[in-house]
Amino acid sequence: MGRRIINRRPGKGGALFWGALPFLAVLVLYVTFSALRLAENPNDKLLPAFSTIADTLHRLAFVPDSRSGQVLLWADTASSLTRLGLGLVVSTVIGLVLGIGTGLIPYVRAGLSPFIAVLSLIPPMAVLPILFIVFGLDELSKVVLIVIGIAPFLVRDMAMRVEAIPSELVIKAQTLGANTWQIVTRLVLPSVWPKLMDSLRLSLGPAWLFLISAEAIAAQDGLGYRIFLVRRYLAMDVILPYVAWITLLAFLMDWALRYANRRLCPWLERGAS
Repeated sequence: MGRRIINRRPGKGGALFWGALPFLAVLVLYVTFSALRLAENPNDKLLPAFSTIADTLHRLAFVPDSRSGQVLLWADTASSLTRLGLGLVVSTVIGLVLGIGTGLIPYVRAGLSPFIAVLSLIPPMAVLPILFIVFGLDELSKVVLIVIGIAPFLVRDMAMRVEAIPSELVIKAQTLGANTWQIVTRLVLPSVWPKLMDSLRLSLGPAWLFLISAEAIAAQDGLGYRIFLVRRYLAMDVILPYVAWITLLAFLMDWALRYANRRLCPWLERGAS
């Protein structure tokens, strides 16, 4: 039985090797095809050389823009992260409050569940023009798009997590004299908080998608705005670093949420061991 591949596990060094292998393969493919295209046409913009990307990245990250006086990469990053952060915070509060209410209180469940279910089926990008009309082209419409995109998912997920709490625990808490608020704070919230953090991690990808889309259509700064601004010039030396930077930011946010989950809920690791 031990010789079957499903029973073999890589060691720490092996896991690092296999994890790095796809990235190395992509890197080798890029370098190879970039060299072939540049050998045929030195002015090719589709796959710029790493030296060109490095020069552009240095200009974006360290040289103030001649028109605005800002260092573009950091100015765009600050604008995008502000919008994304506001959208995630508002969505988390809505998801937690309405999710607990929907999962725990029958009257709230009867009143909100159908509405949340329908709202979660509306494609957020379809209502983007409506948001621009109602809220204008400023920051609010972009934050609202993120909230509309991920808050219904968080509400439904939290409601299901609350409903999954064994009813015996709720009955025991009431038998011991706990009121509704005490049940929420001492039983429900500790039970669903780790799941909320996991759901928030899963929502990072869609949240970035909605943000980039909104910035591409109506913005004066931001990572998505910059990518779509330079696309008309086929400036892949700008687009590729920006895409890589967005990916790194998303990875760091995911890591931060995992770390916060371990720190705030240490019993998870003890239960897994």
